[in-house]
Amino acid sequence: MSVNDRIEALNILVRVVSLRQPLVHAFAVSKSIKPFTKELCFGVCRHFYRLNTLLEVLQEKKTKNERLRLCLILGLYQLQYTHKPEYAVVKESVAMLDKLKLGWAKGLMNGLLREFIRSREEILALLQDNVAFCYGQPEWILKRWQEDWPEYWQNIASAQDAHPPMSLRVNQKKISTSEYLYCLEKAGLSAKAHSQRPTALILDSACSVEKLPGFKEGLVSVQDVAAQYAADLLLMEEGMRVLDACCAPGGKTCHILEQASSPAECLAIDVDARRMQKVEANLERLQLHAHLQVADALHPEYWWDGHLFDRILLDAPCSASGVIRRQPDIRLLRTPEEVNAAAALQKQLLYALWPLLKPGGRLLYAT
Repeated sequence: MSVNDRIEALNILVRVVSLRQPLVHAFAVSKSIKPFTKELCFGVCRHFYRLNTLLEVLQEKKTKNERLRLCLILGLYQLQYTHKPEYAVVKESVAMLDKLKLGWAKGLMNGLLREFIRSREEILALLQDNVAFCYGQPEWILKRWQEDWPEYWQNIASAQDAHPPMSLRVNQKKISTSEYLYCLEKAGLSAKAHSQRPTALILDSACSVEKLPGFKEGLVSVQDVAAQYAADLLLMEEGMRVLDACCAPGGKTCHILEQASSPAECLAIDVDARRMQKVEANLERLQLHAHLQVADALHPEYWWDGHLFDRILLDAPCSASGVIRRQPDIRLLRTPEEVNAAAALQKQLLYALWPLLKPGGRLLYAT
């Protein structure tokens, strides 16, 4: 990786850590990002609390310059979590400081990284009981897990620290799961069927959607296995009128339509116009149809036609604390106050949409 790639990673991380931008938004600022740069950004976010703990051990006095602190963390990440040659990491980490007008700190960078290389085993042994280092999560999240799931919080923390699998949902209207598994094998992609979800396949290694056979033709979609339960739980029947609230990016909307033989009407709403474009694109790719409307589910009086729904899916906006392994920047961005605000919004949405359900109908609340 070149010095410039490291600088681009640093600039993205500054937007995440200092400006509190989600990683996906920080990526959008750059026209093209190399895979190694993305790996650095995701890796630093995933291990940020570990790296910060290492930095505190190595530094007697905390660095006040935020860009320099992130440069040091970038260097430590490469030494601890990548297979880059140590001499190259030190050399290029020092070299990038000149381009950042931080040349005065080259001695600090060189000395700190070399000290970590020399004392790695002793430092890691010192931190073997450090909670922040062992679990790599913010203190407030660990505390909540410990309070709510005292017997399982360590399992939760470990699961959230793992790399997420890439799961697929096979469009049963076009191809069977076993047939698509054969298509993957022919394309040189290894996968296995999920033991409980007949529509789900788990790739052994993640890949771009362009490499998935038949993706453009709608044979398959990328969707987490847990999310694939929603369509089944609705218990759809022919001719039903269904509302998918907070529908973007449309994965569950499309799955409902893939499974339903002939819904009388599927209304999918979301308050975010840009994200609604993704719903439209997914429906078009899968050759499915739903009535799409940019609307706020909190205020049905502005969009509801007065006819009750047989089924309602409320995929409520959430704190995202349950998807940290897929969005590692969440551990840096989310606060306890935002979690409480999300819970309050979820309750408001539930009360707003419940009156739209027919007697004997079914509302599925998902978050």
